[in-house]
Amino acid sequence: MSLSRRGLLAAGSAVGALAATTAGTGTAAAGPVPGKGHGAGRNRLRTGFDRLAADGYALLKGQKVGVVTNPTGITSDVRHIVDVMHPDERVDLVAVFGPEHGFRGTAQAGGSEGRYDDPATGLPVYDTYLKSGQPLADVFTASGVDTIVFDIQDAGARFYTYIWTLYDCMEAAALAGKRFVVLDRPNPVTGRAALGPVLDPAFSTFVGRREIAQAHGMTVTELALLFNAEFLADRPVELDIVTMSGWRRADFFDETGLPWVPPSPNMPTPDTALVYSGTCLFEGTNLSEGRGTTRPFELLGAEGIDHRWAAAANALDLPGVAFREAYFAPTFSKFQGKTVGGVQLHVQDREVFDPVRTGIALLVTAKQTWSGFAWRSDNWIDKLTGNTRVRTMIDAGADTDEVVGAWEADLAAFRAVRKKYLQYR
Repeated sequence: MSLSRRGLLAAGSAVGALAATTAGTGTAAAGPVPGKGHGAGRNRLRTGFDRLAADGYALLKGQKVGVVTNPTGITSDVRHIVDVMHPDERVDLVAVFGPEHGFRGTAQAGGSEGRYDDPATGLPVYDTYLKSGQPLADVFTASGVDTIVFDIQDAGARFYTYIWTLYDCMEAAALAGKRFVVLDRPNPVTGRAALGPVLDPAFSTFVGRREIAQAHGMTVTELALLFNAEFLADRPVELDIVTMSGWRRADFFDETGLPWVPPSPNMPTPDTALVYSGTCLFEGTNLSEGRGTTRPFELLGAEGIDHRWAAAANALDLPGVAFREAYFAPTFSKFQGKTVGGVQLHVQDREVFDPVRTGIALLVTAKQTWSGFAWRSDNWIDKLTGNTRVRTMIDAGADTDEVVGAWEADLAAFRAVRKKYLQYR
């Protein structure tokens, strides 16, 4: 089996030379046809870790290895990759690096686990959350690793922080002179298209470091290739990727046969990921985005909202989705313990559903139907959308089509760049 490799990528370098990878040869087309019923891909897909292990960890031979991971770094039989590699004499695993929420996933949003020794393995666990540049490079140096392996399930949205943990770790690994290996997992909402506004670098934060679309439509290995060539070209990391076999761009997560582990406490199901790249924008408002309920990002609301919001949203006849008048009482976060009114999104045809357009439509109609609508006072919405245009256009009375049309040129340019790094059909 051949493992796809990328070392010292330069800006604009082509990825078509990866003809030896399963994606490049078309091997990924083997097995059941995706989209033909729930679980159609069962026993078909092998993750990057599966392929690495099947090759006897040859890519890590002779290296002191550290792993950037969280609870999603599991095998198909739900064993954690750290617990699998630690006793294996073919791997010299010496450290673990935890992102937001931590390696074992004990922390809520905006938190991490800090530095500790993992009780199960005895391995030192280092905290990467909110570290970047030289301070993060110093952590890698202190750990004594030669190679850093990244294996985390993404959710497909620019503001989901794990892809920026990937970016920060790649940059820091280059500073520390470490090699970097990215193991691939599916984009749970498919890799068919990039959607939404592209980040303006003036709004760079940990929910969006660089100029990618709000729903990027890529896997983590594809993003790693893009980051290294487009954004880290002045000092690229020595990069290797291990692609999946058996994944196609049109596959939703339930077609992979893989077990779902919540990548963060408020991403409980693949259904959450399906809407997240649009409805997470409500974090930038005074409405609840459903945190503290069993359906975060599917339930949205606030005190004083009634049936008029759902009616206005349904009147838009958005493809693939319907809105139900809903009432709920969050157990934490905004409106904790209070009953609020709002909507629940019901995705009825995910093939045509556009989460970003839907999120904009819901912002527009919420402002039109509820006099209490307000943006967060820190204009967090600008960090989430990556620009001021969404906020200012909605404030000026723009409709959904006008707001969406404002980013089309930037999105077309990103799609052209993105295309160079896609590894799957």
